[in-house]
Amino acid sequence: MKNDDLELVRGSGNVYRDFDRPNAGLEQARAIIAAEIINILDDRKLSTRDAEKKTGVAHSEFSRIRNAQLRRFTLDRMILILGKLDEDVEVNVTFHPRQQIENRPYIL
Repeated sequence: MKNDDLELVRGSGNVYRDFDRPNAGLEQARAIIAAEIINILDDRKLSTRDAEKKTGVAHSEFSRIRNAQLRRFTLDRMILILGKLDEDVEVNVTFHPRQQIENRPYIL
């Protein structure tokens, strides 16, 4: 394979949108919050069992977050978990009009 066979494609900043996933914004937000929860657990060297003792949130929930199984989590639930980890949360929401992809209707 030659270098000139490769094409550089820039992402949108949301990998879920780049792969045409429904609810890409929601999935991105959950992934960002999950990453923060994981960073806190790692920084504090908390196992899922230790996190359960500290927060009252089942260790299986922390395990799901660590394994990026986020489908069953709502944003407010994940923010609540951050609060139980003694973190203050500030949420900023920005709205941009969607750009329609050629010959495709908007995906809601």
